[in-house]
Amino acid sequence: MSESAHKTERVAVYPGSFDPVTLGHLDIITRASKQFDRLVVAVLNNKSKNPLFTVEERVELLQLVTADLPNVEVDSFRDLTANYVRIKGAQVIMRGIRSVTDFEYELQLASLNKKLNKDAETIFMMTDPKYSYLSSSVVKEIASFEGDVSELVPAEVEDALRRKVIEKKNGV
Repeated sequence: MSESAHKTERVAVYPGSFDPVTLGHLDIITRASKQFDRLVVAVLNNKSKNPLFTVEERVELLQLVTADLPNVEVDSFRDLTANYVRIKGAQVIMRGIRSVTDFEYELQLASLNKKLNKDAETIFMMTDPKYSYLSSSVVKEIASFEGDVSELVPAEVEDALRRKVIEKKNGV
């Protein structure tokens, strides 16, 4: 049997709310997809947040903006990340970091996930410095005032944001 037949597929899960997906997220997705055989971008259905986009809309937007990355799969989940990673057969939880503040929070999450799933390692990837200030919250705030988000999100997301802002203003 060949050596490659014994090789385990390297799978990572990149969880997040992605409400909406930003160019910073896309940067991490693109770079992480080069490091793993399969990257599962997993939209968390977090009941404690009041999202602008539905889970289905976020999944659809992520599928649109990652269509050119053949080893990227987009999914959603309602479980603990540690459990979801186990279900997907992944060995790695991928997390993006913009700042020291992010690191402190992410370190707590990584420690908890390790306690809940000893077989999964968390890998941190630093965001490209040009996206270090970027967050979904900032993008939503700018969009709510009809500001220009064209350099913050993919074009498909910009269009979707514009439609959402109009819907909200019209009470839809």
